[in-house]
Amino acid sequence: MPHLNVEIKASCHQPDAIRKILQEHHARFVGTDHQIDTYFEVPKGRLKLREGNIENHLIHYQRDNQSGPKTSAVNLYPSTPGSSLKATLSQALEIMVVVDKQREIYFIDNVKFHLDTVKGLGSFVEIEAIDAEGNIGKEMLFQQCSHYLKLFKIKEEDLIAASYSDMLRNPDCPST
Repeated sequence: MPHLNVEIKASCHQPDAIRKILQEHHARFVGTDHQIDTYFEVPKGRLKLREGNIENHLIHYQRDNQSGPKTSAVNLYPSTPGSSLKATLSQALEIMVVVDKQREIYFIDNVKFHLDTVKGLGSFVEIEAIDAEGNIGKEMLFQQCSHYLKLFKIKEEDLIAASYSDMLRNPDCPST
């Protein structure tokens, strides 16, 4: 069953300042994950296989590229590291792009924070308000994202509309 996310992605010029704010607000640090996201060509939405030290999922989602808070309908399927899933998907579907990143993962309640260093792109922050059970609602998720956007003092010009996969595939892709 898909769950609802509202997320924000932005260029991150001062990751230490955001780390400090997260610590001051007692965010739970999950760890730093080296993630390889392999995106596959699909007719609807986006399909990626995430391979990491902490997170391993086949992820299908649908989201519009827009700066600021945006909604996503997300389906997660847990995968087992070292399984034949990647080989099977690669035989059936065209690989679109591979995203290689280091990701620091934090949580405050239902809000997940990523400090990402993406190979070939730079440093980013993501704020992801998650309604996994369907009991929070889109309006509250938007409010949560907006709250942390202000708390982190993220400027409008730093907001990113495109996904990492789009930015890697097309360096001329407008990020905002």
